Amino acid sequence: MTVEAQTAVAAAIVVQDERVLLVRRRVAEGALSWQFPAGKVEPGEAPEEAAVRETLEETGLLTTPTNVLGQRVHPVTGREIHYIACRPLSGTAFVASVEELAELAWATHSEIPQYIPYGLFEPVQKYLDGALLS
Repeated sequence: MTVEAQTAVAAAIVVQDERVLLVRRRVAEGALSWQFPAGKVEPGEAPEEAAVRETLEETGLLTTPTNVLGQRVHPVTGREIHYIACRPLSGTAFVASVEELAELAWATHSEIPQYIPYGLFEPVQKYLDGALLS
C-alpha cells in the first residue's frame, strides 16, 4: 500500500442559509465529480483542522468545526475520510484554488441528488436532513 492511499482525508460539511457547500474538482476521482470541500490531513493535524484549512484553501471561506459526523473508508476512493460539520465564520465562497476546483455550488436539500447521485454517507445524510430541513 502506498503512502498516498494511507493518507486520511477530511471533508467539511458547510451549511449556510439552508444550503450545503459543494465543489466540483477539475480532476474527478472515478465517479466523484461533485463533493464536499476536502483534502489530506497533514501530519500532526486533527481532521477538524484539516477540514477548516482545506475549505479556506479551496473556497476562501473561513469556517469553524461544530461536530464530527463520522469516518469511513470511502467506497469509491478507498481512502479513510473524516466528515466534519462546519459553519461559516467569514468570507464568501468562491473558487479560490483554480488548479483544484472547476466550480462550486450551494445546494438545497432537494438538489443534493442532482450533484451526488450515488448518495451520501448515512451520518452525513442524517445531519443534512436536520440542518437543511429545519
